[in-house]
Amino acid sequence: MYRKLQQTIQAKIQSLLVERYGVELATLVVELPPKIEFGEMALPVAFELAKRLKKAPRMIAQELAPLLAGIEGVASVDVAGAGYLNLKLDRGDVVKRMAADEHAAVGGAGFRLVEHTSINPNKAAHVGHLRNAILGDSFARMLKRDEYKPGWEIGVQNYIDNTGVQVADIVVGVTTLEGMDLDRVKEWMQELFESNQRLDYACWDLYARVSQWYDSDPALAVERKKLRIDTLHKIEEGNNDTATIADLIATGVLRRHLETMERLGIEYDFLPRESEILHLDFWNTARELMIAKGVLYFESEGKNKGCWVMRRAGVAPAGLGDGPGPEVNGELTPSDGPDEDAKILVRSSGTVTYVGKDIAYHLWKFGLLGKDFFYAPFHQYASHMCWTSTDKPTGQLPDGKGFGHADAIYNVIDSRQDDPQTQVKEALRGLGYEAESERYTHLNYAFVGLTARTAEELGYTLTDEERAKNFIEVSGRKGFGVKADDLIDRMIAAARTEVDARHPELEDAERAEIAKTIGVGALRFFLLRFTRTTLIAFDFKDALSFDGETGPYAQYAAVRAANIFRKAGVEAEAALVAVQSGDYAALLASEEGTSVWEMWLAASRVSTVLEQAIAAAEPAILARYAFQLAQQFNNFYHRHHILTETDETRKTLLLATAAVARRELVRVLGWLGIGVPSAM
Repeated sequence: MYRKLQQTIQAKIQSLLVERYGVELATLVVELPPKIEFGEMALPVAFELAKRLKKAPRMIAQELAPLLAGIEGVASVDVAGAGYLNLKLDRGDVVKRMAADEHAAVGGAGFRLVEHTSINPNKAAHVGHLRNAILGDSFARMLKRDEYKPGWEIGVQNYIDNTGVQVADIVVGVTTLEGMDLDRVKEWMQELFESNQRLDYACWDLYARVSQWYDSDPALAVERKKLRIDTLHKIEEGNNDTATIADLIATGVLRRHLETMERLGIEYDFLPRESEILHLDFWNTARELMIAKGVLYFESEGKNKGCWVMRRAGVAPAGLGDGPGPEVNGELTPSDGPDEDAKILVRSSGTVTYVGKDIAYHLWKFGLLGKDFFYAPFHQYASHMCWTSTDKPTGQLPDGKGFGHADAIYNVIDSRQDDPQTQVKEALRGLGYEAESERYTHLNYAFVGLTARTAEELGYTLTDEERAKNFIEVSGRKGFGVKADDLIDRMIAAARTEVDARHPELEDAERAEIAKTIGVGALRFFLLRFTRTTLIAFDFKDALSFDGETGPYAQYAAVRAANIFRKAGVEAEAALVAVQSGDYAALLASEEGTSVWEMWLAASRVSTVLEQAIAAAEPAILARYAFQLAQQFNNFYHRHHILTETDETRKTLLLATAAVARRELVRVLGWLGIGVPSAM
């Protein structure tokens, strides 16, 4: 509602500026005043106009103030300070429109593609992967059309690097360290399944072992590195036992990853696999495009000799001058010698780097490659099918179409990949796709560690030096960290202990469902409340606290509001309908009513905050707002005795206030992927 009024006011002012001064402003800022007595909106427009009109800001503000009178929803306009326009809203009108669920639309035309999770399918997911998946899932929910907003058409993708170095390492582990051939690998996987052991957990330990094995004997380092490269080559080539072993393990681990994420309410539409990027000639097609445009060239000397490279984004090396030189024997060469800082896309061994394959993938995402995947069903969710790519024609297309041709792309990838992501954007620009490069957003994030307290709870032995650190860094290569499912189990178990103590009267199944909702909500909120680039030290106790800026605190406020209606014997929706027919302007303007109005004002800003969070690609903004709504409601709840109120007019307004607070809090938590339990 707040955003809708803001849009109306901005349009009115723009019209007045053209009509009165012949001036157009690209943007009109609307601020939230620091105190409620100043009003609900503050406009610094007079300051923006002062230089252009050669007038004092206060004089301009005094000219504009009376012209803004009469806007629906605005009660008065005052000039404050050196020239601010302070607007006070018609509280009675806003309450009625809010009760009717009137909000500004958030969304529009076009297809938004969100890529997240993208875990290497070589071992179990860990807490750092959960930050990626939860960030991406929440951002997709913020964008997506739902019952509350028009949103956008979106597709959620999870890129599967099934031909990369990490998968090659796990293949080296099973074939060299464990001595398995293809048939034995199949038997091993079946044995794990029949004994109810997890493939991704078995690979977790094996991956740590093979990583240590590579470095265990310096005399054999070159030989072992060659083994890794040979294995990688065979996986990329396909149609051999090594590639089949890689596919079996990667697919089996991937299925476990999907099960893990589904426990958190995280689902996908499409799983593009790196193997198809290679086998369907996505990379070769992209390579030819980049060579033709001078983006990719062969390095014949220097440290990158024998590699295909591109100029690094933001660097103008002396060796290259204005770009690659002439074609020699079918290969583009640098103009003035080697560019030592160039980005390698194809190694001298002939294997394609992550960045090279990613460029091809993103050309496909924007519908610029002239190629498409073949599609096959992979995993059935309750509401839809999740598809995967294949290199064999299937004659099947999800909804009769593929998943490319995006109008905007959002990639959730950790901050250590800032450089590769920048190179992909640079390649798009170099190919002439400037607009697409601008519509490519990298949602980077810092990694997740553990507090010393949590690390010790997980059974790790720490030194005094480690115990004194702010966080303990996890490492999949070293086998140190918390597996995602173990973390989820612990969160739910801790919540179950609390629920059992508080509600022994409830059925076991209901207590289990409540504990799951609280545990998952606590985990999601903890990983969302920090801005993306903030390093997180995860802590069980802090995440599950019912006090402070936590998921359980916000959930508790929503449950408390629901309890009001249960005890009153009134439906929340009925309370919202009832308040629309009364006159509450005088009550809302009173000293008592101001605290009630503050709750409505906070709730009215839901679409404003959602737009801000989307524009900044920052779910933490929405998480912070959920906490503030919960805080505002708890303050309101403690100040007003709703159930014992004897004045029917006041009681109607108070019940409606509780109803609107709960509605917006449930809505915002839903965008964060957090449910509200039946009890706390």
